[in-house]
Amino acid sequence: MTKTTMSGPMHLGLPNAEPVPMEGCGGCAALAERRRAARRGGDLSTVSDLNVRMRAHQGSGCA
Repeated sequence: MTKTTMSGPMHLGLPNAEPVPMEGCGGCAALAERRRAARRGGDLSTVSDLNVRMRAHQGSGCA
């Protein structure tokens, strides 16, 4: 017999906290300023994209 019911609910964790710019890093400062401008303009998709870019930037050894 074929199962006709859906599987159980998916459990998601809390979203990651926004990355904090590293003190003295010009790249972090520029990304943070672009993120602030995007948030002021209501462009939350760009805010999310810039969070990803800042994490990648910090992972590559900024400052």
